[in-house]
Amino acid sequence: MRCFEAFGRWQGECLASVSDFAGSGPENALLHLVRMNDRGKSIKELARLTNRDDIPNIQYSMRKLLAAELVQKKGSGRTGVTYEVTDKGRQVTDDYSELRKRLLIEQIRSLPRFETRLAEAGRSLNILAGIYEEIARVTATHRR
Repeated sequence: MRCFEAFGRWQGECLASVSDFAGSGPENALLHLVRMNDRGKSIKELARLTNRDDIPNIQYSMRKLLAAELVQKKGSGRTGVTYEVTDKGRQVTDDYSELRKRLLIEQIRSLPRFETRLAEAGRSLNILAGIYEEIARVTATHRR
């Protein structure tokens, strides 16, 4: 939890440093996911990519990003709506990436063998996520 909260604070501070949008860590993540591969994403895709099932909260975050003119809505209907970054959103994500590289990545590079250790930690977290997903399904069958 400490690492998750620290990461969220970092995302929020980095975003605030490059834009006038005071977004949360999850909102920042959604912005970057919308831009990923330079193609629009639906709410369903964003939920899947973030491993979240709180669709109303994702929709609320997307409304905030729309109001900040960082993303735009394309299409219509329940299933035809996707979100894409605007020119402003593209500039913010570019600036964010540059600041992250300058501050965070340079700091990480100074740590011995950190990339290897981080890759190992990532694999371990993926395994743990899979275990938690499976146990959550099993636990759901034990409800009273």
